[in-house]
Amino acid sequence: MMLRAFAFGLFGGLSSLLFSPLSAFAQTAEMPISQCQAIAQKLPSVQFASFKPAGIQLAQAGKTLSMAAREEVKITFVGHSTYFIESPEGIGVATDYSGVYQPSRTPDVITMNKAHSTHYTSHPDPAIKHVLQGWGPVPGEKARHQEMIGDVYIRNVVSDIRNWGGSIEENGNSIFIFEVAGLCIGHLGHLHFELNEAQYTEIGRLDILMVPVDGGLTMGADSMSRVVQRLRSSLILPMHRFGPPLDRFLSMFDGKFDVAYAKEQTIIVSMRSLPKKPTILVPQGL
Repeated sequence: MMLRAFAFGLFGGLSSLLFSPLSAFAQTAEMPISQCQAIAQKLPSVQFASFKPAGIQLAQAGKTLSMAAREEVKITFVGHSTYFIESPEGIGVATDYSGVYQPSRTPDVITMNKAHSTHYTSHPDPAIKHVLQGWGPVPGEKARHQEMIGDVYIRNVVSDIRNWGGSIEENGNSIFIFEVAGLCIGHLGHLHFELNEAQYTEIGRLDILMVPVDGGLTMGADSMSRVVQRLRSSLILPMHRFGPPLDRFLSMFDGKFDVAYAKEQTIIVSMRSLPKKPTILVPQGL
């Protein structure tokens, strides 16, 4: 049985508040306003809608989904910086996709970053319908994504990177944010510099954060830990590990976060199952 051992989370009551507007926008040609940004700006004055589990069945995407299944997102660590996110409607998203690490099925969407060739591919499988690059067509130009794909809204926030020559390339990295089933899931990509206030504002709330823990190829453990603590996500999923630095990264939090190790390859998470105390969950295979 897949991992479900998470208590009712800090944002559990947001499920009914967030899911319906996003789902409604999926049925129109209009792009939704980011719920992750909107709620982050209103906290703590926002009044949360209460959620009461219902035993009804909901017909969606040509199949019948229980209320619980409609809220659940599956997350699998595939390798390096690639996580595979599966939405309630079955949309599959692979992050920092290079083609070397393959999820269990062909993704519907891939996101990529250009800092290293292990984070992108110039020749993705033609069967992948949506290829989202984290850098612009011209060096220094911002990539801009606001994509509603099935029940997943995908947007990006850009940051600078160091290139191989040691100089700075503006807007070469994208933090991709996936809004699905009321959850705000962020992938930091190949983050090289601590974020500024404008970037934190643009990101908004992140319930789940995928963070590189290499200890130096992106940022040092202390710098990365400051970013993680500032974002205040409920669930932190490490990635991009090279040897011992994971221990260094974990030691930065000094008991502020719980640390757990996934017992199954795939995590099933929902707004209602987010941990009450921020938790770093080390995935299998890291």
